[in-house]
Amino acid sequence: MSTKDWLEKDYYKVLGVSKDAKPEEIKKAFRKIARENHPDANPGNTEAERRFKDAAEANSVLSDPKQRKEYDATRSRFGGFRFPSGGGSAGGPGVDDLFRNAASGAGSADFSDLFGGLFNSAGRRGGAAGRGPRRGSDVEGEVTIDFVEAVEGVTVSMQMVSDTACPTCHGTGARSGSVPTVCPRCQGSGMQTSTSGGVFAVSEPCTECRGRGLVVEDPCPDCHGSGRGRSTKNMSVRIPAGVTDGQKIRLKGKGGAGENGGANGDLYVTVHVRPHALFGRQGNNLTLHVPVTFAEATLGADITVPTLQGQTVRLRLPAGTPSGRTLRVRGKGVRRSDGTLGDLLVTVDVVVPTELDDAARAALQAFVEAAPSPDPRADLVARARG
Repeated sequence: MSTKDWLEKDYYKVLGVSKDAKPEEIKKAFRKIARENHPDANPGNTEAERRFKDAAEANSVLSDPKQRKEYDATRSRFGGFRFPSGGGSAGGPGVDDLFRNAASGAGSADFSDLFGGLFNSAGRRGGAAGRGPRRGSDVEGEVTIDFVEAVEGVTVSMQMVSDTACPTCHGTGARSGSVPTVCPRCQGSGMQTSTSGGVFAVSEPCTECRGRGLVVEDPCPDCHGSGRGRSTKNMSVRIPAGVTDGQKIRLKGKGGAGENGGANGDLYVTVHVRPHALFGRQGNNLTLHVPVTFAEATLGADITVPTLQGQTVRLRLPAGTPSGRTLRVRGKGVRRSDGTLGDLLVTVDVVVPTELDDAARAALQAFVEAAPSPDPRADLVARARG
């Protein structure tokens, strides 16, 4: 833990003992506080949990002769000074970074010692954060909905499996009746620092405690010391109107539970949309292919086309409409975020008869003679040759 923590926290006061208390007195005081404030005996009591953790931290330092000597020396050396709180800014390291080097020995130390290790300690900023509030993990899930549900929106039921505090040890990771201790490697910060070539300092989660800042000597039999359990719950998720296939929706605070008062993680839901038998989609517009007869396309006609909502609309087909032309029906598409609606794009497919009787063939031949048209392929070969 940081020297700033040692300056701000009076561990003797936390345990209610004098500064010259013997190890037996410290141990006895800690056991009394731990017994009265253990999470098993005070479920849901955040104040008792805080007292329990503060006492565990104080006991970890004062019960270790070396750490206690460093703690007493640090408070004696800097106890008369008041420094601004907070970590470093973009322009340089914070107070924590300057203090950390001074805690390494009980001998004389001046401010040149502090600044001498300035750049090596920059990567250890905010060392006490490891045991502070920790954000819960993000959770991912998938759901498959129908095409109409994607266009109009729908509420679906999902089963979510995520991390939560172990119900047996209430998140401490320790067996009932025991308590975790401050990690000796990172001294409770949850982070460790390594240097690359002696120049750059890299901060990463402590390999001993895996970033928790605490070490469990007698682990909980259910969570094996992790303090985390698996939670399965059913929840209703609202899929907004207009969602597309493969879109990922973020539900803030619906993921894994946080630790030590930290915020919950988020839930990310990937939506899969089943295709529709008739309708397709282009952005906020719906698409539809409608077959028409040769006569309707040639002479023009009023045709009836369906909409996604089940109603029908009348669409005017102009005379001479070629196959593949797209006509627009406004306001029959997907609802946009501003509340307006996209359009229905109707593509005309001219159906050519495959069988003709003699009378129909003769009539069609008469049409060709009565309405001759130029060869539409007259320049096709020339264009192909460039």
